[in-house]
Amino acid sequence: MCGIISAVSCRDVTSMLIDGLSRLEYRGYDSCGIAIYGKKNLRRVRSMKRVYDLSKQIIEHNLYGSIGLAHTRWATHGMPSTYNAHPHFSSLDSGKPRIALVHNGIIENYDELRVELQESGYLFESQTDTEVLVHLINHNYDGDILRTVQKVTKLLTGTYAIAVFCADEPYRIIGSCKGAPLVLGLGDGENFLASDVLAMAGRANEVIYLEDGDIVDIESNNFLIVDSDNSLAHRKRYPKSSFIGIVELGTYRHYMQKEIFEQPRAVADTLQEVNIVSENIFGIDAEEIFRNIDSVLIIACGTSYYAGMTAKYWIESIAKIRVSVEIASEYRYRDSVVNPKSLVLVISQSGETSDTLSALKHSMSLGMNYNMAICNSQTSAIVRECKLCYLTRAGIEIGVASTKAFTTQLTVLFLLSITLAKNRSILSRDNEMLFLKALRHLPAALSSVLDLEPLVVKWANHFANKENALFLGRGMHYPIALEGALKMKEISYIHAEAYPAGELKHGPLALVTDNMPVVVVAPKDILLEKLKSNMQEVQARGGKLYVFADADSKINDDSINLIRMPEHYGMLSPILHTIPLQLLAYHTACIRGTDVDKPRNLAKSVTVE
Repeated sequence: MCGIISAVSCRDVTSMLIDGLSRLEYRGYDSCGIAIYGKKNLRRVRSMKRVYDLSKQIIEHNLYGSIGLAHTRWATHGMPSTYNAHPHFSSLDSGKPRIALVHNGIIENYDELRVELQESGYLFESQTDTEVLVHLINHNYDGDILRTVQKVTKLLTGTYAIAVFCADEPYRIIGSCKGAPLVLGLGDGENFLASDVLAMAGRANEVIYLEDGDIVDIESNNFLIVDSDNSLAHRKRYPKSSFIGIVELGTYRHYMQKEIFEQPRAVADTLQEVNIVSENIFGIDAEEIFRNIDSVLIIACGTSYYAGMTAKYWIESIAKIRVSVEIASEYRYRDSVVNPKSLVLVISQSGETSDTLSALKHSMSLGMNYNMAICNSQTSAIVRECKLCYLTRAGIEIGVASTKAFTTQLTVLFLLSITLAKNRSILSRDNEMLFLKALRHLPAALSSVLDLEPLVVKWANHFANKENALFLGRGMHYPIALEGALKMKEISYIHAEAYPAGELKHGPLALVTDNMPVVVVAPKDILLEKLKSNMQEVQARGGKLYVFADADSKINDDSINLIRMPEHYGMLSPILHTIPLQLLAYHTACIRGTDVDKPRNLAKSVTVE
């Protein structure tokens, strides 16, 4: 969630750090800061505003040097404030700062460590667990910052990615990680540590993804990695060509709008190697693993969880395999019935989602060793842990509210459904060809749905002055209603809830008034007549209906706000009906004037519990 970028170079690093922070802004943050060692002094500036304000402060304070740390913070311990912002310092008795540190993650035993440090005379300026960590390093410093970090990390309980600098050794930065991502970047006469490769794009020639327990010591022309056993470690280097390039906004108003319109391309890229239905596209062991499983356990969070809910309908309908879907943050903390023959399917955009990664490891500890990742990051921790994987190729997503990552996840999940069916010999050749044809048509179908934007904008004007909205769907479109409500909440700050339409009379109908817009996902399927009855229930209570229907649906009530989809999409209908819901949330947020790409209190990559 937070962002780290640090650098040691033969030249000034301030512009590199500010540039890196700017590229990490998409992750979401409520404060930012930078610490630089220059002219034999360790100094910092911090801000509650955007990174641009930080760059102005650097000029005002003449903050330049060849080694430094920078950070964007998403508050966990302590409210958003300047004094809680990173980097945090720990000083000598003279008051001169000696240790500077930036940190992602949560130190779970910080309370007891804080008490011990206070008894040793340390004063705390913030409410953060991070300040405990920087004082702990200062307290244990023995003249070698690497050796000190090795000692201190063994005292910690929780998750962390840290970059640490000591003014007594002004030529090296130490990094370490456990349960949170940290990447080493190798440049020409300069090296970097960052939480995301994007922060180092254009600077580093190669990157190395650190593993849990690794500690790295970087200088401008050298680096050293030791593992949790203090043994020298050799990690795989990835060339510059594997980096995600800088994303330009172009003619779009926001990144979210750009990413909504990139979905045809993203889905096409995701399917670019799919010519036949084959287990091999999921990994070399996929055929054997699929043959040995008798159920699927899907684990995910947020939007990815809704993708998993949709997949349950597809897999059970097409492949006839029992599916359960778990919220990752709940799964690992309850007693569950273990089935070693279940495929554990984890879905994550970043591949670093802390709850999902922890739930995956928990399932493995229970002996559930058939696992697979659907992810947008090839080198992420979740992908590295799983036996099987399918990369969505959505490209980097800057907007905090996920759009193209969701639709590409759904695309892969549908492909998995038909692959499992073929593996079980219950997919006929004719159906295989029909499904493949539908998938190939998907990018063009998405483009047609995007043409509905002007009609959706008119609806957004109706929603912009509302504070509540209800979303309804049935069957495999119920999770799509959930996703539509989530998007509306995330970026417009309108309170929105979603329900299976059949549940209206079991409580939600009490909320319906003439001031409550009700959005209905209404494809032409076997549940449409039932859904029309639910719509009449809303109308009878004075509710205002906004219905997304298929082109040939027999809905002809002039009192209903109606947008017709260009065509009927069958089993792939959930993917297509996602698009107008994204557009509705986006344009409603624009009219309300919210920060669309960086909604308050949210972060892009959720790397803490």
